[in-house]
Amino acid sequence: MKSPIRRNIQVMAGYEPGEQMEGPGLVKLNTNETPYPPSPRVARALRALEPARLRLYPDPVCSRIRTVLAARHGVRPEQVFVGNGSDEILRLITLAFVEDDGSIGSFTPSYSLYEVLAESRNVPIRKVALRPDFGWRMPASFRASVFFLTAPNNPTGVSYPPAEVRAFCSRFKGLVVIDEAYADFADWNHLELAKRLPNVLVMRTLSKSFALAGVRLGYLVGAESLIDALVKLKDSYNVNVLTQTAALAALEDLPYMQKLVGRIRASRTRLAEGLAGLGFSMAPSEANFLWVRPGRIAARALFEGLRARRILVRYNPKHWHPEYLRITVGTNAEIATLLRAIREIQG
Repeated sequence: MKSPIRRNIQVMAGYEPGEQMEGPGLVKLNTNETPYPPSPRVARALRALEPARLRLYPDPVCSRIRTVLAARHGVRPEQVFVGNGSDEILRLITLAFVEDDGSIGSFTPSYSLYEVLAESRNVPIRKVALRPDFGWRMPASFRASVFFLTAPNNPTGVSYPPAEVRAFCSRFKGLVVIDEAYADFADWNHLELAKRLPNVLVMRTLSKSFALAGVRLGYLVGAESLIDALVKLKDSYNVNVLTQTAALAALEDLPYMQKLVGRIRASRTRLAEGLAGLGFSMAPSEANFLWVRPGRIAARALFEGLRARRILVRYNPKHWHPEYLRITVGTNAEIATLLRAIREIQG
């Protein structure tokens, strides 16, 4: 007997994360992970965690983490929201602040998850194309419920002048979410806007500069009314005990994070100089990766040649410019291996 229910289901395209590969000899430069371990305090804190603590639910609002982050950024704990990675926070934002007849705005190219979030809400995504230098100019007529402003941008690594961002946020009629996943690697950030403007949220993560991508913790800073809306929508216990323990330990060791960031910035310069010597052009990066255009070989051919040598970089022609690759800054040894391989492939 046929079902009386008529089905008209469209299969949406999901987010495609960078390839995960394991094994000896792998050089993994495709997912913007930090190539060094987190602060030693993280391991000590996890070892000291009483197993009996795992039988209890975690703090539902991450009170201690919110207090530490509030003190660091000069806000009240009620102005901080903590989530299970930035991706959970982005999803909650689209639920809380995008109307059924609304829309989502972003740059192109930018983080491709924004398109998936728009599709999941069945709303249009309105893209603002970046200029050839990967800067931006917002059309005067542009409108959206939420605009995801990624700074530094992913995949370009370009950061935008504070005055330019402030002017846009001040005149934009919707909510601006400044995604600052890579802000610790940049010369400036836009956190002050979340403290001054009622329509701005700034999002950070511990995945990059704190080397905690594996535990998944992101957070927002902004007006208390905006934060409260997200608290009402989140899962009851969205951040587990192990993540909260690791995050607190990492946040209590800022000098370690700053030292790690310094090493990566120095290696970023080394990588940029090495690639320029091989004929590459690239955007000026303020992140822990480079957005590069090979000069002597097609991007796809280089991507495949590197992959055959167990060196992973990011090639995403579906969402990004097909002539560009994104390369995460690795250790100096990994950079040397990469440059040798490129010389071989280019002949």
